[in-house]
Amino acid sequence: MTRAGLPALLDDEGLVLLRVAREAITARLLKHPAPDPGRVPARLLVHQGAFVSLHREVTLRGCIGVILPREPLVLTVQHCAVSAAVGDPRFPPLDVSELDAVSIEVSVLSTPVRVRDSGGIVPGTHGLIVTRGSRRGLLLPQVARDQGWDVGTFLAETCRKAGLPPDAWERGAAIEVFEAEVFSESRRGSGPAQHRTGP
Repeated sequence: MTRAGLPALLDDEGLVLLRVAREAITARLLKHPAPDPGRVPARLLVHQGAFVSLHREVTLRGCIGVILPREPLVLTVQHCAVSAAVGDPRFPPLDVSELDAVSIEVSVLSTPVRVRDSGGIVPGTHGLIVTRGSRRGLLLPQVARDQGWDVGTFLAETCRKAGLPPDAWERGAAIEVFEAEVFSESRRGSGPAQHRTGP
């Protein structure tokens, strides 16, 4: 799958996104004005969807994203980072005392592509979006990889995420796939690490 002709992000560009995300969260929790990202590589000014996930060790602490790009990638990451920290309705807002315990993961999305069936879905490479009516569920590629799911389980869990029956994908729900370039902080103090799903 292509990323609409976009070049892959460089590791240094991923590091900038992680920095921007952490600075945005820190400023929000300290009640400071939103920081200016400063001069960033031109690649980060391209409009592109992204999700920001927060973890405490292996436990999810917040995850918010934008599927379709509405602003430059660097600003999408900045805004999603703050929303993941204080606006994910599944979790209480992050407290400033948690800052050093939380690691940040940024997933930069390719444009979703609709598929007719499960034949072309590769868990760990593809993320999934299942939609029927006003209900939509999305799971990132790394979720299936980390859970060891096969295609059927991945589809069923994405349907559940949408609030749909697990077999909704076989009963008319739309299926879309995407890939993600994933950049994540390692444990605090040991430096950042990056990895990618897909080519």
